[in-house]
Amino acid sequence: MKKQFEIINKDIVYNGFFRMEKYRLKHTLYGGGWSEEISRELFVRGSCVAVLLYDPSADKVVLIEQFRAGAMIRPEQAWLIEIVAGAIEAGESAEQVAYRESWEEAGCEIQALITISEFYTTPGGASERITLFCGKVESSKIGGVHGLDEEHEDILVTAVPFEEAYHKVQIGAIESAIPIIAIQWLALNRESLRQQWLIN
Repeated sequence: MKKQFEIINKDIVYNGFFRMEKYRLKHTLYGGGWSEEISRELFVRGSCVAVLLYDPSADKVVLIEQFRAGAMIRPEQAWLIEIVAGAIEAGESAEQVAYRESWEEAGCEIQALITISEFYTTPGGASERITLFCGKVESSKIGGVHGLDEEHEDILVTAVPFEEAYHKVQIGAIESAIPIIAIQWLALNRESLRQQWLIN
């Protein structure tokens, strides 16, 4: 099968803080031939970055908590535990965003940075693609409320022992996919990462 798709029509149905596009398209089928014309709405968001901030000396993870409109469907859970993240602006690299967002959202200066993975968050209806990093930080003075006033950010920052962060994943206290992926990655790679970063 030759994988192909054809866009028949594209309309921008909303262009505000985010953008929504509507497509009419068709694509090739595994069984041969082409699909019927289908209609799909696409939530358009560019490439983004997320950073798991980790202190290998103290074995602590930096977690943030903030209000999320997407979680309002369960009002008692509208504030989510997450990790630092942000959109890549024009002219920025993913690495530059990792350093910038870590300072803006958590007051953290990254000492070393490694790439964990790149992935789509919800490709069934959104274009967002994440580059996920792990950043080495020193956590002794991390905490408080951070964020940019012009972006209406109100972000509570805490540094917690790795075991506490992992327990939050295990009991479902963390409901956002990106920090779950990041903390599970750290659970698998923590010892080798600590050896690498504590030597350097």
